[in-house]
Amino acid sequence: FCDRPLSSDSGDTGPWVPPHNVRFGSEPSASIRSPYFLFHCDKALSHHQLLLLPDFPSDTMGSKDTEAGGEIGVAAQRQVSQTEAEMKDVSRSQELVAQYGETHRGLKPRHVHLMAIGGSIGVGLWVGIGSVLSQTGPLSLLIGYAFWGLAFVLPLFLCVAEMSAYLPIRGSIFELASRLVHPALGYAAGWTYFFAGTMLVCVEYSAVSTVMQYWNADVNPGVWIAMAMTICILLNVVAVRWYGEAEFIMASTKIVLLVMLVLITLVTMCGGNPRGDAYGFRNWNSGAMHPSYADGATGRLLSVWSVMIYAGFTIAGPDMIALAAGEIQNPRRTIPRVAKLVFYRIVGFYVVGVLAVGIICSSRDPGLVGALNDGVSGAAASPWVIGIQNLGIDVLPHIINAFILFSGWSCGNAYLYSSSRTLYSLARDGQAPRFLLKCTKSGIPIYCVGIVSLITCITFLVSSNSAVEVFLWFVDLTTTALLATFAFMLITYIAFHRARMAQGITNESLPYASPFAPYPAIWALFLVSTMLIFVGYDVFVPFDVRGFVTRYFALAFAAMMFAIGYVTYYRKGHTRFVRPEEADLLTGKAAIDAECRHWEEGGIEENEKARLAEMTFWRRRWEKLW
Repeated sequence: FCDRPLSSDSGDTGPWVPPHNVRFGSEPSASIRSPYFLFHCDKALSHHQLLLLPDFPSDTMGSKDTEAGGEIGVAAQRQVSQTEAEMKDVSRSQELVAQYGETHRGLKPRHVHLMAIGGSIGVGLWVGIGSVLSQTGPLSLLIGYAFWGLAFVLPLFLCVAEMSAYLPIRGSIFELASRLVHPALGYAAGWTYFFAGTMLVCVEYSAVSTVMQYWNADVNPGVWIAMAMTICILLNVVAVRWYGEAEFIMASTKIVLLVMLVLITLVTMCGGNPRGDAYGFRNWNSGAMHPSYADGATGRLLSVWSVMIYAGFTIAGPDMIALAAGEIQNPRRTIPRVAKLVFYRIVGFYVVGVLAVGIICSSRDPGLVGALNDGVSGAAASPWVIGIQNLGIDVLPHIINAFILFSGWSCGNAYLYSSSRTLYSLARDGQAPRFLLKCTKSGIPIYCVGIVSLITCITFLVSSNSAVEVFLWFVDLTTTALLATFAFMLITYIAFHRARMAQGITNESLPYASPFAPYPAIWALFLVSTMLIFVGYDVFVPFDVRGFVTRYFALAFAAMMFAIGYVTYYRKGHTRFVRPEEADLLTGKAAIDAECRHWEEGGIEENEKARLAEMTFWRRRWEKLW
């Protein structure tokens, strides 16, 4: 990168005169001086770009007698300012990369698809859902999951996919929040999600201990936590492509388990069980919707609301994809493909899954109610297992418990990844200590992984308390933090949409455009804001201090982080929020464009087609899934 006046052909350093055929406005521009140029070389492609951006003298900009030329001058001056800022940013980034290293784009499309589908399918969908089913009923469970998934998660995912595909930066969506709204928002969003991700790791570690107690309740839960922690740390300190492979395998086991349970439900409800009992929807006869805290329609509405709160914890949002955007191969092709499948993921896995669990197990089943009252661990408290045992099938519980164990490990692995990358993103933005930028040769932010691992040692509280009780503490803490993070993402998207409209960036120029924008984002923001206010509605009558703290602590934490960030940046001169026409949509884009050309123009697509042509039919179909 060069930031100096171009010398003329004669060797002097006088004003640069453009070629005779270069015109700005209606007249040749003889007064252009000191242009800047940006030179980029992509070694992988041997591709060179030379961009000349003239710097107009201030006395010619906005002149009434040269209105057209003046307008162009203002635009050019703005572009020069943006280019200067980008060159400084790139220079700083290159210095940091040289000193600390950086993450690598090692996640393949199939890794990303499985992270989006199964990244957050954890113990909550297998065991924790029994408590919700018992309290609310099967129809409330179905309505709550379907409404939350389709009315909130779907528009949220599509909006975040649009931003992440346009700028798949290593700073993630939290850097965009700083650039498009206010640095304080990026600060608050990043630290809130870091809190949520770290608590989610604790959730899954504690869940692993409860699942292991199904086989041996005499072993201290801390042993199982240490085992789960060791495996997840090892998977997160290897190259990201190996992390992707491990997550691909473990997420696949969760999908296999869910498909298997849905098929078992379908077969057994039609009479395909040892007792030959075609029970159909008989388990709904005990009450499809159980009123909560009130009678009649109000109570049934509150039961659906309770389900939506739990769905906010169990249904995966776009956070994993947004954080992994800087490590995805060919992100502008992969992220839109993932976004287009999110509807089928929500319906096919979550909605069908909760429908099946409400069919196979009664919400009033004595075994389920007794297991919940006694605090039973693992598969013994799973409505899936209880329903299967009621049909006389005894061999499956151990198999299902093993699959549930893999689910807990997988989620712990996934959120250790996401929380460490969040901390890395904060460090890139200067919102966390710079030493956290240190990456290994394989692109792993090693200190970030270490910090998260140290914090998650609080999971050893399980050793001195009920494993189920500690699990529920972490669930409450995590749910509110996730909802607050999703609200920050939606605010960022609305600002992104306003900025690109103000700057003339059309839908056609985007790798992916969210349909009907920005109205779905506005609706989703209203919904999640309402959820945040009433997330702890059930702790007030009677008032439960512990429940109030665990439900609302993350909301107070997010507000505190925003206040700290705002005061800090106010002192640095950020006295107002970013205006749409001034929002930075360019920094980092040129480098990403060059990276993406590695896949789009480097012959990789043609090589991939040739490779697929040599495969068998079924192997080719498998590869095309991703």
